[in-house]
Amino acid sequence: MNDIVLRGKSERRNAWLKWKQSDDATGYTIYAGVKPDKLYINVIIYGKNEYYFTAMDGNKVYYFQIEAFNENGIGPRSKIVKVE
Repeated sequence: MNDIVLRGKSERRNAWLKWKQSDDATGYTIYAGVKPDKLYINVIIYGKNEYYFTAMDGNKVYYFQIEAFNENGIGPRSKIVKVE
């Protein structure tokens, strides 16, 4: 997946995420956190390939990863994207 994460300059608590849609995906799980090995925030999205994330501390660096799923299981996770 090609992931894009854009963090606002004036409002650093928000980020817009967009990724390449998978043809056979029912939905996606977004993983987020303040360290690449601590992606403890999870959001499930159905029927879209973008999400406006509003749960960040404005002073911290965040990491994001996305995983597609359908009725047959889950796909591989994307590369971790760092957002400063």
